[in-house]
Amino acid sequence: MAKPKNEPSNARRARGRPRAWDDKSEQNTIKSLDRAMAVLEHLSTQSGVSLSALSEQLGESTATLYRILFTLETRDLVEFDQAQQLWHIGPGAFIIGARFLRRTSLVERARPILRRLMEETGETSNLGVAQADQVLFVSQVETHENIRAFFPPGTLSPLHASGIGKALLAFMEPGQCDRILTQTDRERFTEHTLCDATLLRENLELIRGRGYAIDEQEKNLGMRCIAAPVFNHYGEAVAGLSVSGPTSRVRPHKIDALAKAVMDAAASLTAAVGGEAVRSGSRT
Repeated sequence: MAKPKNEPSNARRARGRPRAWDDKSEQNTIKSLDRAMAVLEHLSTQSGVSLSALSEQLGESTATLYRILFTLETRDLVEFDQAQQLWHIGPGAFIIGARFLRRTSLVERARPILRRLMEETGETSNLGVAQADQVLFVSQVETHENIRAFFPPGTLSPLHASGIGKALLAFMEPGQCDRILTQTDRERFTEHTLCDATLLRENLELIRGRGYAIDEQEKNLGMRCIAAPVFNHYGEAVAGLSVSGPTSRVRPHKIDALAKAVMDAAASLTAAVGGEAVRSGSRT
């Protein structure tokens, strides 16, 4: 049978991508769109910012920024507070983010497990996934205590200074872990932050041996976090569960009991998503 004239010569070529889809050169970048995305990302880290302040922070002219913000505002990605003359991230950004979370059942299946973990421990429970060299917090169930940890969905934290981040690093494929440790800067947030690569590797080895990680005031003074990895059906650490709270409540003598609760919760979520846990002490 003759091939239709309009059929591509390479029928196996993936739909939705041009032939040079893997070309990351500047010619394939839409500069104005890239600039707009940079503005949106920066605005998402602020609790409201004026146009002049945003201009100083990003090194862009107010005229350029206004055009970008006005365009994003038409899509509800940003919004303007007329009374305070401040720009904020908009509801449209949340809607897009929520759609991203619906790509996987991980967040949905984690919710009841996070709630049980919070009720059992009395501390805020968190779910995070790796995004490059950071942890992206995607879900949280807050404790009822007045003093509590707060990592709203969308919060980013460096892998090396996070309980979930270190749990993911510890059970990450060795080559990937090594690349992250050698190619990224490790910012010091407190006197307890593990910035030295040798000390961090020793800590990761300890985490692999016992099955859980501790953020010992490494990101924020006065806060302690205990985390364990969640695995997919390939035995890959794809997420982490944690409980976090002030050191006045999360005391050293409570760590063993809290760690057991966190590891049990992580194992439950691993099973819920059809995953296969990796035995402590081993690497994928």
